[in-house]
Amino acid sequence: MSWVVWRQYRAAAAITAALIAAFAALVVVTGVQAASQWHSALSVCTASRTCGNLSSSTFFLGSHAIGFLVIMTLGVPAVLGILAGAPLLAHEFETGTNQYAWTQSVTRRRWLAVKAGWLLLAAAAIGGIVSALVTWWSGPNNALQANAFDPGRFDIMGIVPIGYAVFATALGITAGALLRRTLPAIAVTLAGFIVVRAVIFMALRRSFMTAVTSYFSLSSGFTPAGSAWQLGAGFVGANGQPISIPQSTNGQVLGTGVEGIPVSSLPASCQAAAGNGPFTRATYNAVVSCAQAHGIRGYVTYQPASRYWAFQGIETGIFLLLAAALIAVAFAVVSRRDA
Repeated sequence: MSWVVWRQYRAAAAITAALIAAFAALVVVTGVQAASQWHSALSVCTASRTCGNLSSSTFFLGSHAIGFLVIMTLGVPAVLGILAGAPLLAHEFETGTNQYAWTQSVTRRRWLAVKAGWLLLAAAAIGGIVSALVTWWSGPNNALQANAFDPGRFDIMGIVPIGYAVFATALGITAGALLRRTLPAIAVTLAGFIVVRAVIFMALRRSFMTAVTSYFSLSSGFTPAGSAWQLGAGFVGANGQPISIPQSTNGQVLGTGVEGIPVSSLPASCQAAAGNGPFTRATYNAVVSCAQAHGIRGYVTYQPASRYWAFQGIETGIFLLLAAALIAVAFAVVSRRDA
């Protein structure tokens, strides 16, 4: 049975291998260039003690075109679900070849187990290879921008693309089993993948682990270390309740390491200390002292950079469990369908 699967998919496997090889060549060439740029910049800034001034606004590591291509790998799992998963059963039902395949010596459950097993394994391998290349290529940029935990970056690196790829393929297989038509199965696979990814990101990911909230005085400011994922920031009063900040203000603002608080949001005595003109050092310090005397302080809520791999593991596990549930549904449907 495995030999039959290989003969059916060898052309697609060859095309996929060629595309991955081409992508790998581009990634390696530009990745080596980016790493060289990064190490050179580190050497220069270390000698001049200006590494704190390095930012993505001063220079770009690697190639803009390859950077765009790297971001587009977000769609690789969906493509696998559409092109490999959805047609597996839907095409068999649509063309009627299931009546021939499932009346031979190989049972329908074994047929599905072998075919789905190889497709899911291939999806995991492709997702892993692409993710490994992207993760390696992104190393210098992650070090420069400290944004590996940010949405959009988190989703294309590490091990989560493997979970996405397996889930998308399983979703396509199950959609094909339920709908028996290839185009509707493709549409459901694409829509379902997008919806599930969106729900996990918007509703669940930030709560995988309890977020950390750090408070700081207005005179010091605070920035989470490393590639932390910042979830929120603002200011609280002495009662611990957040202070409402206008969307925009033309008045004076006390700046901090995170953002600023308008003087108009401070108690009346602090507004009086600010006066009507531009801030001087003396008036600025007076307003800061007044605000701190009223118990006003800043806060940042974030997921520490040290939790990056824990979050990767949790999200990958969620998608693998969803994939297992979908495959169980596909087996149940195939077992009950008339051949």
